Amino acid sequence: MKQLLTALLALTLFVSCSKDKDEVKDYTAQNEQEIKDYLAKNNLTATRTDSGLYYIINEPGEGEVFPDANANVTVVYKGYFTNGNVFDESDKNVDEADKKGVAFGLSQVIQGWKEGIRFFKPGGKGVLLVPAHLGYGSRDYNGIPGGSVLVFDITLKSIN
Repeated sequence: MKQLLTALLALTLFVSCSKDKDEVKDYTAQNEQEIKDYLAKNNLTATRTDSGLYYIINEPGEGEVFPDANANVTVVYKGYFTNGNVFDESDKNVDEADKKGVAFGLSQVIQGWKEGIRFFKPGGKGVLLVPAHLGYGSRDYNGIPGGSVLVFDITLKSIN
């Protein structure tokens, strides 16, 4: 009986110490390669920040002001994966000229947006390529698989 209890205790400890589904996985190297492959495939040139965010400025925008870390902004965006599948969009089923965008504080968004939106002036357009560690990490989130690279087409309408 004592041996059985010892075996059950050992098994319990083994199972509780084993890796579980909530383990955080590092996708940094995989994401870096995925972004480089995406840029090459689409013949794009992007700037990489020290954090690993890539951004492309297609239109610089107007004025001298960039949003700061505490800014409230209005943005038109489309979010998709590197395979082109769209997972979110600010103004669905609206003609380009009629898009009004969505307003939010930069303190409310993923790290890739907090960092990336700050490269745009009002009216600026471009692309953010966000690795998982600057997005939703290694866990699934609202239909976005853990470890995903996120691509966003961005138009900064205004700094509010």
